[in-house]
Amino acid sequence: MNETTVVILVAIGVPLLLLLIWVIANYNRMVSLRNHIQESWSNIDVELKRRYELIPNLVSTVKGFAKHERETLEKVIELRNKAAASKGSAASQAVDETAMLMGLKSVFALAEGYPDLKSDAHFLALQKELSLTEDRIAASRRFYNANIRDLRQLCEAFPTSILASTFHIEAPDFFELDSDAERVVPRVELA
Repeated sequence: MNETTVVILVAIGVPLLLLLIWVIANYNRMVSLRNHIQESWSNIDVELKRRYELIPNLVSTVKGFAKHERETLEKVIELRNKAAASKGSAASQAVDETAMLMGLKSVFALAEGYPDLKSDAHFLALQKELSLTEDRIAASRRFYNANIRDLRQLCEAFPTSILASTFHIEAPDFFELDSDAERVVPRVELA
């Protein structure tokens, strides 16, 4: 083998090796982000289930004080059941979550009409737990959406977009609620 052949092999081999390393590194980044997205969605799911367990307790407490407001309370349970049963995309889950949060707003508005309820220890404890859960859901949602953003940047930026389309890697939808629903987050008011 002469010197020219070795130089040609090195000139071809080194760029191919660098390209292979780049492909492997970026593919592994995309897979890692996809796994982070799945993990972060699981975290959201855990917090949503926690919320779904708290809502019937909250409604039961309110029912004791507001027997004639049964329709509002039953609507919240119906919305909770619908949201809990939703197993679709983040976008379809967001629609159900928005409706449920609007229903919760009506429960807390109902509580305003019952001064004894607002000072009931069970109601306050449930309201506080629900508020903490809402905060954890918001944090989980931010983490999920940040992972989606990072994967989208990789999938849409050149030259990693070529790699993403070659391996059929796509970022799922963001988990976004309507802005009205975000303003509904229950807060503890001890006054």
